[in-house]
Order: sequence, then structure tokens, then C-alpha cells
Amino acid sequence: MAERGLQAYDLTDLNLLVLEKHVLIRQLLTDVFKEFGVASTQSTSDPEKAFNMFAAFPPDIVITDWTYDLNGLAFIQRIRKDPDSPNPFVPVIMATANTRVEHICIARDVGMTEYLTKPISAKILYRRIVAIIEDGRCYVRNSSFFGPDRRRRKSEEFMGVDRRIVSVR
Repeated sequence: MAERGLQAYDLTDLNLLVLEKHVLIRQLLTDVFKEFGVASTQSTSDPEKAFNMFAAFPPDIVITDWTYDLNGLAFIQRIRKDPDSPNPFVPVIMATANTRVEHICIARDVGMTEYLTKPISAKILYRRIVAIIEDGRCYVRNSSFFGPDRRRRKSEEFMGVDRRIVSVR
């Protein structure tokens, strides 16, 4: 599955949880993950059942849909903020047909790790998994947000205790 410049990883120990409305897409994702060598994939279209799976089966990555009748945003918020969440730090990939920048910002602001717009390819999905593996981001918690650091660029200029201070010159 690796391409030039993209590291090949052994995903045989990876456990995935998929919350996806459409049964055919759930099956397609499961088949793609088998091709990647993923050890175990659990999937459902029910957010309550997904959270129970999340609690009973510790996934390494969660993939969630977001449609008008499947609120993947609420699912991410529950993973991140519910006192019963076994792992609020789990990486979450939002896979949705919502394509506007506002959608990406909303998902980012509830704590998603990566964002994919449908239709998705196996190559793009693999790239997002590699991004999670290679670019582990710090998590931020404050009164209104808990999730991966929303800043993607690393700059030597913004390091240490003054990393959030922007100098105006």
C-alpha cells in the first residue's frame, strides 16, 4: 500500500471502530482495512452502540460519519468529554460528505483528528492513518475545547512558554 514518500506500516495490531450510516460503506471500509492488514474492525450505524463498542473494545482509531441523521459531532464530543469515555485521546477521523470549510472547522472544534470528504479512496484513507501515526499531536483542554492541537504547522518561532504570544513587528 505504500507509495513513494509514504511509509509502509504494519497495521496488523490496529483495532478500528467505524460509525457509518450506510451499510455498504461500512462493508467497504472493513474490506479496505482487511487489505491493509488491520487486526480488527468493529462497525455500526448506531452512535449508542458505537459508544458501547468503544468502551468494550479499545480501538486505536475511530472513523465516524456526519450526516443529517447521524450526528458524528456528538459522538466525537462524547468520546472526548464523557466521564465514562475509556480513551478521550483516541484519534478520530471524520469521514463525511460535508465538504465546506465551515464543516471542517466545526469538526475540528469538537475534537476530530483528521477529516476526509466522501467519496474516499483507500490511498487517502491510508494517508490519514499514516498522518495519525507520524504526526502525533498534543492534546489541548480548556473550558470549551478538548482534542488534538488544532495548529498543524510547527514553527521554531512559537516554542516554549511564549508559544501562544504573537509578536507584532
